[in-house]
This record gives sequence, C-alpha cells and structure tokens, in this order.
Amino acid sequence: MLPAIQAARGSARNTQCKNNLRQLGIASQNHVSALGYFPPGTTAQEYPAVPAAPWTFYRWSGLAHVSPYMENTAAYDAIDLTVPLYTPQLVVSDENVDAVRIRVPEFLCPSDIGQTENTDFAPTNYALCTGSGIGGGAPHDTDGLAFENSRVRPARIQDGLSNTALASESTLGQPAGNGATDHDTQLEYKFITRKDLTESRCASTQQWNVTDPRGFAWVNGEYRCAMYNHYLLPNSAVPDCMGVEAGFNSTPQTRFRPYGWRAARSNHSGGVNVLMADGSVMFVSDDVDLAVWQAMATRDGGELPPQ
Repeated sequence: MLPAIQAARGSARNTQCKNNLRQLGIASQNHVSALGYFPPGTTAQEYPAVPAAPWTFYRWSGLAHVSPYMENTAAYDAIDLTVPLYTPQLVVSDENVDAVRIRVPEFLCPSDIGQTENTDFAPTNYALCTGSGIGGGAPHDTDGLAFENSRVRPARIQDGLSNTALASESTLGQPAGNGATDHDTQLEYKFITRKDLTESRCASTQQWNVTDPRGFAWVNGEYRCAMYNHYLLPNSAVPDCMGVEAGFNSTPQTRFRPYGWRAARSNHSGGVNVLMADGSVMFVSDDVDLAVWQAMATRDGGELPPQ
C-alpha cells in the first residue's frame, strides 16, 4: 500500500509542476502579445547614476520580466525593474530589498525543498533556456530563446515553437564547503573564476557553490538561478559548472557576465519537465539522446524534431 501511495503523491507533484510550467508558458505568450518577443534570459545595461558600474548588475531575470503577466502579480507590483538588481556596492538596490523576498508559488516545484538557505531572496526551480550551451556556456548571443538582452520574436524560431524549449526545471541547491569530500550534483555546482567554460577546466576546479546555492533567487538572471541550457543531459551525473568574466581586461559592458553549463534537474522519477515555446509541456527522459536534447534547445538549428 505504501509504495502505491508514494507513487500517487509523486504523480500529483509532477502534475502540479507541469501546471506551473504551463502558467509560465501562458505568461510568456502574454509577454509576446504585449511586446512582440519572448522574455530575455537576463538584462544588462548602463546604470546612468554610475556609468562605470558593471552593466550586468541589472541582471533581472526572464521570470521577473514575465511576472506582470502571471496570475499572482504581487511580486511585479513591488519590483522596480528600472534600477539595477544590484548596486555598485554589491547589495540589492534599496527599491527592491523587500520585493526580491516575495515567494511566487508558481516558480516552485512541489517535489523540491521549497527554500535555499539564502533567505534574502525567494527561490526558483524554473529557468529559461539559453540554448545548447555550445560556445563555452556564454549568456549572450546564444542559439536559444532567452539570453542577455534577447528579444526573440516568434518568426525567428525557424525550428518551430513546438520543437523549441523555452524553460525547464532544476533542483534547489544547498551549501557544501570546498572541504567536503562527497558532492551531490543534484544540489551543488562547480565554479571557475573565468569565462568560456571548457570540460577540462570544469573537471579540475575544486570550488563548489561559490557565494550562493543554485536557484536561490527567481529575480536573478544568471545560470545559478533563472537560466539553464542543454549542454548536459537532464539530471546529469556531471556537475553543473558556472564561470564569470572578471579581471582588469573586462569592461563595464562585460564585467561579471555569468557563464554556465547548467542541466535541467528534478526530483521526479526518470526525467524532467520541459516547457516548449508554444506553451506545451513534455516530460523528457534522463536517457534522451544528447543530440536530440540539444536540438530542442536551439531556435533555428534546422534539426529534425524529436520523435
């Protein structure tokens, strides 16, 4: 009896997760109807008050941009997207300190824990798809639908809306010190202090969960939070890997740009839920062919759709 009850509960949680993604799909379609394009993965622009500040400090996520089109509008009503998420002092802008703590139930999968240890922000299980991840996990000019300052119109999705991933899910992270000997790829990510990820760099680094755990803030447009790609298979045993453009050679336009190879991950049995650009939701198995999985992430790759 107990296994049957557990299976029924798991199925109900999976159904609710799919419904959450459908709500995100409806909000994204309403964003398209209002503005003509899908929400960006993240934003970056000059801060007039401090021109030398990194443009990436705006960093509002696609989830923040679709929030006015969600049924729960309390978060959007409280957020001021006209100012950066982060100030040059590396703290949340005064206008948004309270808003970024507002929990949006539709952004949380019921199969997960519901909160990271960072209580200064409200978390998210859902992230927009930047593409295949080929090209070093860049956040800009990618082959998917949602990237830095993207304004992808439906007509640009040559592979078809029903064949192109818009969003998926990921498990919330938990902190674990760099001295830990065992690391859970469902909870932790690797980090390198440079851009243009390579598999060898990611494999060799011993830095884990730098600063904050995965999914800690739904407002934050970076790979740790509200962006992901299809470089790794769903629920991959290979750890997610994050990087950042830093150093004296970077410019305000590029400084602290977040790079990443972040897999879709879930606590569902055997796979993850994926929201397509037409608003449909499909369950994709962990053992999907990598070429098919990456084809789903591109908007105009010309690949055959999955059968």
